[in-house]
Amino acid sequence: MKAIVYDSPRNFVYRDVPDPKMESDEVLIKVHACGVCGTDLHIHEGEFGPRFPLIPGHEFTGEIVDVGTHANGLKKGQRVVGNSNMACGECFYCMRGDYLLCEKMSSYGVTLNGGFAEYLKIKADRIFPIKNLSAREAIMVEPTSCALHGVEVLDLKPGSDVLLFGAGPTGQVMAQLLKLNGAANLVVAAPAGPKLDLAAKLAADQVVAIDRNDPEVHRKRLHEISPKGFDAVIEATGAPSICQETTRFVRRRGTILIYGVYPEKATISINPFDVFRNELTIKGSFAQIDSFERALSYLDNGKIKVNEIVTQEIPLRDWGKALDLAWKRQGIKTALIPG
Repeated sequence: MKAIVYDSPRNFVYRDVPDPKMESDEVLIKVHACGVCGTDLHIHEGEFGPRFPLIPGHEFTGEIVDVGTHANGLKKGQRVVGNSNMACGECFYCMRGDYLLCEKMSSYGVTLNGGFAEYLKIKADRIFPIKNLSAREAIMVEPTSCALHGVEVLDLKPGSDVLLFGAGPTGQVMAQLLKLNGAANLVVAAPAGPKLDLAAKLAADQVVAIDRNDPEVHRKRLHEISPKGFDAVIEATGAPSICQETTRFVRRRGTILIYGVYPEKATISINPFDVFRNELTIKGSFAQIDSFERALSYLDNGKIKVNEIVTQEIPLRDWGKALDLAWKRQGIKTALIPG
């Protein structure tokens, strides 16, 4: 089969590799599409603990073409998506029930071969059948599950005023989830352009264009909208400079959620007196492990709209082109199509 293979950071090639050899508790999937995620850019750089050689891709969908003898409840021909993360079940955090904090977490597309290939083998208990979603919609189930976990961590009170920085793929989904889970007034702040326009269409009550050259412009506008700040501020851009700004806009006893994916060595400065005096809560949200089925329900039932988020489909062999689009922030979401 054909696949994108990384032998080391930044060193990839589109080449023939052996077909996966399936175990009895696995299924074999013919990949229909796989989404390109910001995490894939970090893996390209060797961040997030990838194990090389590696076939990346953790937002995959396809059709089951073979079923292991112990893969109960699944059959050939089913269209499916896969939850890429697996906990070990044995480490300190797993024994406490904190599976997402697993010290030996494995993940298809990060530590195990993923969906940037024509075929993928995966544990049967990681697989979920889909009913109503197209392939381009189905690649958004995994990002939606991550956003859903973030909303759960945030734990909004109903009727909250919320500010969301970022209108990328998961920002678009998170905006919709926030409106369904407690946000009475949602403001999305991001650079002017198609992403911000789509956020206004899908979920935001108001949008504010971030001015990178003169940040006082958007700071002033956000303070005009909510002079006392917001109950919750979510940083979903992955830009440390924006994360640094969050304490400017959160009201007393408000919550800051750090959701974006940042460079591992990035740092910001926060005034501890502000946290102390204003009784701020700062939370982090990392990936997901048990939100997948509920995220799928949101999409399969049409509660979350994702079709317009996927703005381009690119052949798998053109992964280099997809990388360039991602680095240049062109479009919103790319789907890689094998074959």
